Amino acid sequence: MTGAAKPRIELVDAVKVFSGGDVEAAAVRGVSLRVWPGEVFGVIGQSGAGKSTLIRLMNALERPTSGRIFVDGEDLAALSPAALRRRRRRIGMIFQHFNLLQSKTVWDNVAVPLRLEGGLSAATIKARVDALLERVGLTALAGHYPSQLSGGQKQRVGIARALACEPKVLLCDEATSALDPETTEQILTLLGELNRELDLTVVLITHEMDVVRRVCDRVAVMEAGKVVETGEVVEVFLNAESPVTRRMLGEDDRLPLRSGSARAFRLTYRGEAARAPFLSQTAKATQIDFSLHLARAGEIKGEPYGQLVVSMEGARLDDALARFQAAGVHIRELQP
Repeated sequence: MTGAAKPRIELVDAVKVFSGGDVEAAAVRGVSLRVWPGEVFGVIGQSGAGKSTLIRLMNALERPTSGRIFVDGEDLAALSPAALRRRRRRIGMIFQHFNLLQSKTVWDNVAVPLRLEGGLSAATIKARVDALLERVGLTALAGHYPSQLSGGQKQRVGIARALACEPKVLLCDEATSALDPETTEQILTLLGELNRELDLTVVLITHEMDVVRRVCDRVAVMEAGKVVETGEVVEVFLNAESPVTRRMLGEDDRLPLRSGSARAFRLTYRGEAARAPFLSQTAKATQIDFSLHLARAGEIKGEPYGQLVVSMEGARLDDALARFQAAGVHIRELQP
């Protein structure tokens, strides 16, 4: 996002080191990134990459060892305790294991942050909780306890509770990793709807590539406390530059070739190009020979895409590559 817009969240060279006795471990190492208002921003990496620590820096549940964290232009480290508490009310958070109060009903769990905020009448609290439970589809379960709910229902309670104080930011720490695929789809759909309806900025931490592919606008890939790649999801997933990202995507850029003259390529295409038989048409027009090693297709936030890994040879191979480029196909040559 460009122009006059200011980032909703900005990290500037953020470092977080945990100390225990004589041992120090850097969980976040020099991370700088911006999250823009109204976007769904994904942070992905394997276990131990520093994702959860990063998200906890965004609402000052962890303080950076060095660097600065801004939310709506405010430096969190510079806020007084009272000002930080007020700021946190505008940053909702949902968790992998729900963190619900087992002794309270669904209704009372959602009401907790409103009662802690103070100054709200009982009628205001009731109206807001009732509206939130209706929005997440739990009105009929308002009197139930967490032990009576499924995992997906518990996460819906967590989402409603996180939205109780009408935040501008929703932080999601592995919010779907404890759920089955069907329930994950439902929760992701709900988060997407809330993002659009409330102009809510969502930061989503996950180790699941498919979660980012379905709902995120931009993504940062982390390894060993560092961001190794960032950009629009469709660009990062289809044209990954970092070996870390390509490894997470299961891409192997080294292929056995059938002859010394063959060259291997990854061909990536999006939108209307995903529906065109460009490979067979180009092979026929230029009389190249090809072998197909891998093919995949799908959608990223509703946009169709496809990727082919092929080895090709022939006197008019350069002509074929030029035709691919003219059709909007991204080409990456792979090493034998």
